[in-house]
Amino acid sequence: MMHRRSVWAATVAVLLAVNAADGSCSTKPAPNARNVILFVGDGMGIATVTAARILDGQQKGGPGEDNVLSFEQFPYTAFSKTYTVDFQVGESAGTITAMMTGQKTRSAVIGESPAATPRQCEGAAAAAVPTLLEQAADRGLATGVVTTTRITHATPAGTYAHTPERDWESDVTTPTDAQAQGCRDIASQLVEFAHGGGIDVMMGGGRALFLPSDVVDPEYPNQHGVRADGRNLIEVWKADHPHRIFVWNAAQLAEAPNASGTQLLGLFDPDHMHFEADRSTDAGGEPSLAEMTAKAIEILSKRGKGFFLLVEGGRIDHGHHAGNAYRALTDTIAFANAVATAARMTDPKDTLVIATADHSHTLAIQGYPARGNPILGKAKAPDGSLELDAIGKPYTTLSYANGPGALEASNTQPAGTKHYPNFAKQFYPAAVARPDLTNVDTSAPDYLQESAIPMSAETHGGEDVPVYARGPGADAVHGVIEQNRIYFIMKDAYGW
Repeated sequence: MMHRRSVWAATVAVLLAVNAADGSCSTKPAPNARNVILFVGDGMGIATVTAARILDGQQKGGPGEDNVLSFEQFPYTAFSKTYTVDFQVGESAGTITAMMTGQKTRSAVIGESPAATPRQCEGAAAAAVPTLLEQAADRGLATGVVTTTRITHATPAGTYAHTPERDWESDVTTPTDAQAQGCRDIASQLVEFAHGGGIDVMMGGGRALFLPSDVVDPEYPNQHGVRADGRNLIEVWKADHPHRIFVWNAAQLAEAPNASGTQLLGLFDPDHMHFEADRSTDAGGEPSLAEMTAKAIEILSKRGKGFFLLVEGGRIDHGHHAGNAYRALTDTIAFANAVATAARMTDPKDTLVIATADHSHTLAIQGYPARGNPILGKAKAPDGSLELDAIGKPYTTLSYANGPGALEASNTQPAGTKHYPNFAKQFYPAAVARPDLTNVDTSAPDYLQESAIPMSAETHGGEDVPVYARGPGADAVHGVIEQNRIYFIMKDAYGW
């Protein structure tokens, strides 16, 4: 029997071969793209796309099934395989690294080859691999990163950071021994980004990770920064360039100039930004993902040499982890609106736009509900009667394979349950013999869909995810592809 270490070495060798093979397969000659925009719907699997399409159509007054989301109108599609070097079911760090560097790597690792060991600083510097955003900046292109999560979260960090641990977002979560060995926290890497004079547009949440613990948050007087090193990274970033602008609310963003040379940092919440469903409750006023996308394109277009932009609908993933389809789907619709904004503002003759997901979730669409039945509702037959399970109880069209929807009802958060910010409340339906949903409003924003396996947080799903594309080089998006192929499609579109 092969030794365990030999098996691991063989596995890494196979993945390295996959990385190399995808790099050698170029697209056919085509007009070079001036701009590339990569949209990542975090956790936006095919069931999420279908359910969001139906919900969007029903919110517009139609039956829903015949609706079309913005990116579904793109002419080229494919399916992307989302496994990482060490896991069948991927997560955001390893998957964004595949898309941004062309190398599949280990889960929890950002901007590093499979040679890096998760959570170990030793060897991380040697394992760092360049990202497409870094390469674009080095060639004089404008660059931008937009997200609804913390700007230091895995997907946005995958464009600019190199670390063996995705959770090393600030100095307080980065071990002191790792810092002593030269590993910098992700927030520091963002403001100290050395390629092309810095990233031109950065928008998202995570303000607390850039402020020291003795600095009061500008929006919430009872909150402070979290940094223990005393550095105010916002002021550090502003001091390095005379045309750098920091904003923290929607009004300031709207007023920020779009002039050539402007660099913009927008941090709209101490933690993740609000879910789209809750955005109107933010006291300071948060911009939508579409508004941030529009502002980014306006600024980046002024550079004159083209741009690269990543836009993430990051809280789709968080809604799913909480077992809350309402927020996951409304954030997916907001993501589709952002794609529509980019499509209107760019020319398909010179701009490649790709919309995809990093991984899926365990959401399922089930039963035999009638055409036009509310996607968040209970399954009903064409005559309006409730579909019933084997013991005579109604069920919803949407459910999860696992998650908090199977936990017992409680007024308190069960031990070990992850907290998802901005929820009005946490609700845990009963697990014994299934709850009777007859008189339950399953379309309510706080309702958690039932799940088969009780877990404190729902997990990712491992099936392939869709890829949609338009513009120069988009014809390379077809068939079933390795996720790291997306990097080479974008790189080839630039003509590099």
